[in-house]
This record gives sequence, structure tokens and C-alpha cells, in this order.
Amino acid sequence: MRRTVFNEDHEAFRQVLRDFIEAEVTPHYQEWYEAGIVPRDFYYKLAELGLFGIEVPEEYGGAGIKSFKYNAIESEELSRAAVSFGGSGVHVALCLPYLLKLATDEQKKRWLPRFTSGEMMFAIAMTEPGTGSDLAGMKTTAKLSEDGSHYVLNGAKTFITGGVLADRVIVCARTSPAREDDRRYGISLLVVDTKSAGYTVGRKLDKLGLKVSDTAELAFSDVQVPAEDLLGEENKGFSYLGQNLPQERLAIAYGAYAQAAAAVEFAKKYTEERHIFGKAVVSFQNTKFELAACKAEVDAAQAVADRALEAHDLGELTAAEAASASRVIDRCLQLHGGYGYINEYPIARLYADNRVNRIYGGTSEVMKTIIAKDMGL
Repeated sequence: MRRTVFNEDHEAFRQVLRDFIEAEVTPHYQEWYEAGIVPRDFYYKLAELGLFGIEVPEEYGGAGIKSFKYNAIESEELSRAAVSFGGSGVHVALCLPYLLKLATDEQKKRWLPRFTSGEMMFAIAMTEPGTGSDLAGMKTTAKLSEDGSHYVLNGAKTFITGGVLADRVIVCARTSPAREDDRRYGISLLVVDTKSAGYTVGRKLDKLGLKVSDTAELAFSDVQVPAEDLLGEENKGFSYLGQNLPQERLAIAYGAYAQAAAAVEFAKKYTEERHIFGKAVVSFQNTKFELAACKAEVDAAQAVADRALEAHDLGELTAAEAASASRVIDRCLQLHGGYGYINEYPIARLYADNRVNRIYGGTSEVMKTIIAKDMGL
């Protein structure tokens, strides 16, 4: 079926992005993969391409386009090439919405131009050791000084995507104790300069997948954060986190669909080229059935993803609606035989990268509870 979610401008953007990936990413990707991180200078190239400023207002150097469709195209093209732009996805898809919705005019003037140019890379720090998806249970604290000039930040965070190369991190911390009837109360968002005294980047975590996306542990020991770097109102941070959940989960879901679609194409190409018992693997009935079944699942996922994308741009996507591509990738890897287990082949990287989709942004189990609650159960 013909897709209607993208127009000519979107498709022109897709071609520019595809050319960029072929010229600037694919030739270097194995080196980045082995290093477990992209070079910091690469982010300036993404900025020059305009990727960081699509949704940033024109007055701050962006294009001022209020749409997530360009991010969706980026997911499709990266999956098509089985590569990644490192931790930059968090910079745009997760951090930018908080800055646009919560930052004061003064903060926007300080942060957004450098955000758009790649000079100031952002990450967001929610998860703590031992808390996982229970954000209300966080222990990191930020106490306001007696003169009200700054907060003193203490605690630790883990699984922070982009945390190694970030220049600013939106840190979720307790500025007040939880109330007996509301354990979500008391959390605030602080934009922390990673060069601050007492701010430490711990281990760069060695992950199963998403190898070039730097993921770090962070520690804060009496870090002084200027009061003017409070994002939004004090103690209302938890509600702010909830407001961005639809986009965060849409990004994860769209990425999962894009990975599955790419896996089918990789498997189709491989089985056409691979010969066994004197004929192409694709000519066997089982191969045809497997590819057809995977294609059907991908088509269904694409329809749901596109519908969610349209709803998001219209401001109608809820957290429950944004809450199963792993089966497709697993079956496509199987069609590669032993070569599917070798990292040299794109399907192996997709397989490893895809697994985290059922964990971050809230585990699949948490997603089920949200859907059940939306059903009135």
C-alpha cells in the first residue's frame, strides 16, 4: 500500500540523509563500533546537516518545524543502513521537548543556539541504581542553598545515554521529600553543566547492543547548580516527565518497526545471494513462508506506527497509545544461518540493538500496566 504519512519535502530530506549516511557514517562505522562511541566532532556534522534544529524555533537558529516525522525518517534510514548516530538521538528526541516546553526565554537564549549548532550536547538523567522504572523512588537530592543562589546536588545515575559526551545533563533530583499521599511530589529538573566541580562520569557501560551510543554512570558530589538552571517549577518534575512519555515511546516504537523492516530487507537480499544444495536459499518454500510472515508483521507495525506518528503531530497521542518487532528480527537472523550470528553482518547488530526496546522508556511490563489502566482495568 502507498504510504501517505510523508510528503515530497520529507522524501527529499530522506534522500539527503541517505547520502550523508553513505558518505559520512558507513565508511567509519566499524571503527566507531569497536570504540563504543562516535567522535565528538561528528555531532558538528549532524548539526551542519540541520538535524538538531528542525524543531527549534527560527529565532534560535532552527527551522521551526513542529513535526516528529523527520525523526521518524531518521530512524528508518539509520535502520536501513544498520548504523547509528550515537547518543545524539537523546539530544533531540528526549531533551529538546523539555527545553521547548519548560525553559524560560532567558534559558532558551542561553541554551538553544548552542543546542542547534552542536556546541552544547544534552542528555537526560532519570534512572538510578536500584530504582529502574520506579522514578518516584529516586534518591538523588538537590538542596537549595540558604541564600537561594544555587542547589547542591548529590547522588548517582545510571544507564545515561549520551552521558559520556554530554555538555549539559537534565538531572532529575529530589528538591523536597515525598508526601505521604504523593510519593511523586518533590522531584525537580536541573540542567547541570558537566564541567562542574564534583560532577563525575563513571564507567562507559559495555552493552549488548547499541554499541556506538555512549551510555554512562554519573555521580554527583556537592555539585553546585545555579538556581537559574532549574527547568520548570520546583517539585513538579515528575509531571513533566509524564508529559514527554508519548514522544519518547513513539520514538522507541518507530525505531523498533524500522529495525524490523530493515531486517526483512537484509534477509531477503542474503537469501537471494546465498546458495545451498545448488540453489538460492530464497527458493526454498520455508524461506518464502518465513519472509512473507515477517513482511506481514512489518506491514502491520508500519500501519500502527504511521497512525501514531500522525496522532503525535496533531497532539492527540497519549502515553497508553504509544506503549513487537523482536520476533521479525529473530526470524530474519535465522534465515542467515551461522552468518547471522557474526557482527560483520547488519542483521546481527539489529538483533542486539533491538532487544533494549522492551526495556528502556519503561519496560514492556510497565507498558502493559499503563494500557490496562487506560482500558479501565
